[in-house]
Amino acid sequence: MRHVIALDVGGTGMKAALVGAGGELLHRARRATGRERGPDAVVEGILDFAAELRGYGIEHLGEPASAAGVAVPGIVDEPRGLAAYSANLGWRDVPLRDLLSHRLGTPVALGHDVRTGGLAEGRIGAGRGADRFLFVALGTGIAGAIGMAGRVESGAHGFAGEIGHIVVRPGGTPCPCGQAGCLERYASAAAVGEAWARACGDPDADAAGCARAVTSGDPNAVRIWQGAIDALADGLLTALTLLDPRTLIVGGGLAEAGETLFTPLREAVERRVTFQKLPSIVPAALGDTAGCLGAGLLAWDLLTTTDRTEVTT
Repeated sequence: MRHVIALDVGGTGMKAALVGAGGELLHRARRATGRERGPDAVVEGILDFAAELRGYGIEHLGEPASAAGVAVPGIVDEPRGLAAYSANLGWRDVPLRDLLSHRLGTPVALGHDVRTGGLAEGRIGAGRGADRFLFVALGTGIAGAIGMAGRVESGAHGFAGEIGHIVVRPGGTPCPCGQAGCLERYASAAAVGEAWARACGDPDADAAGCARAVTSGDPNAVRIWQGAIDALADGLLTALTLLDPRTLIVGGGLAEAGETLFTPLREAVERRVTFQKLPSIVPAALGDTAGCLGAGLLAWDLLTTTDRTEVTT
């Protein structure tokens, strides 16, 4: 059965799948990233994991994978196939595409983790059928993916979609990026969790706990949550003004709060729009499979492009 390898590399774990031509997950696997062993060991672990998946495909599906797609965090130079930088994984300018292609003997596509997840959400998930969409992931940080006609824009230098570093509170909380007042310092799951931990005096408190406290009417939780909603709506208004998406897909840990997030967020964005057209604001649909599915789409797109080129020539 023809299939591709899909890898979603995170800071602590790797998710992988063998993906069929119709997007079906034929086999799934997970393993630790092993970042405590250093960046070289992480790269070797990715290569070994991919090789194991290739072997599984030969043994159980009757043939090797036709291609592979891999999604990684940090700064990604997609045209050159470089994992350019990741603070969490400690690597810089790793030629991951070429290393994987050499190990597997197949073409490989490399993508940014959030943009890859956004690709899956836009094409086969919550944004299916939308010609233009914006995917925003509210996790430890905040990042986005700009979708147009079934593709995701990476930008001239691989930085497209970094909505978390829109300044929404000038002169506010310093951000590790070097600016002050960035959106992710106010509206990420990490920022909400830190604020709630301070407010309730529990160092282990997190954003999920804050959301639960909001539903029970805790005034401190409501204050923190509303502050995050207001900051997020301010940042999204800038994005809507620039991009004019038809659908706005929100995922990540904070989105797991469901309507505790989405009802006030929709209201806050609607209050802010003037001439802008209000998009549909919907929760992400694919959960933690989005990265793998997106990596699989990158691989299938690579094959489609290759097949089309061969026919043309």
